[in-house]
Amino acid sequence: MVECYHPLTDSQWQVIVPLLPLQRKRRLCLRQVVDALRYVCRTGCQWRSLPACFPPWSAVYYYFARWQATGLLQRLNEAANRADRLASQRLPTPSLALVDAQSVKLAPRLGQQRGLDAHKRVNGRKRQVLCDTGGRIWRVHVHAANGHDSRAARPLLPAPTHLRPAWASRLRKILTDKAYGGQFAQQVQGLGWQHQVASRPPSATRGFVPVAQRWVVERTFAWLNCFRRLAMDYERTTSSHAAWLLVANLTITLRRATAD
Repeated sequence: MVECYHPLTDSQWQVIVPLLPLQRKRRLCLRQVVDALRYVCRTGCQWRSLPACFPPWSAVYYYFARWQATGLLQRLNEAANRADRLASQRLPTPSLALVDAQSVKLAPRLGQQRGLDAHKRVNGRKRQVLCDTGGRIWRVHVHAANGHDSRAARPLLPAPTHLRPAWASRLRKILTDKAYGGQFAQQVQGLGWQHQVASRPPSATRGFVPVAQRWVVERTFAWLNCFRRLAMDYERTTSSHAAWLLVANLTITLRRATAD
């Protein structure tokens, strides 16, 4: 895991360029825009503190908000995940997924979707992630930290009445801890998938205890903590924080997919 910013390489750019709107001439280079988003996510700088080597911060923010609203960031993230899986000699989409949550503090003077996670003693928000056995994030959802996991994690799953998205075409089993019983487990079973609880043994000592396969989610959270924009929630909206999670995962998977 590299803990500093590096611009996109040519091979990394080739993974995502087919999905970008490059059909017409633009005053700005979209490659520099993507690099600017990755820089902000890695360093945690304010929009107005973006270095002069990048496009103007207002233009970068415009693309960030637009790509977030149109779902382009999600599609770029899925493309990078598929490239990383293929580079690891695996099929493009997962058959087993892991779901877990992490509570993070919310910056002062921000009140939207704020809550207290009494168990973790965190006043802020909680981010739910669905990842595969390689730690690649496929879906994210951010909500107040006092929300119950079983209800709050339901947006990670496709709606039973809609067509299955491409990333879920092979999915057959989801592993969680015991907090995801109830509504979440029922929705998983309604989709025809298997829900399995994998929790730490009762006899385990205090501290981190690796649980088979589910420890990958904890490693993903550790990777996210290397991005200063995600070390604390500075976003006014939960959708913006979720978008930064996708940018961070895009950075990680692009580097792994194109590693020599």
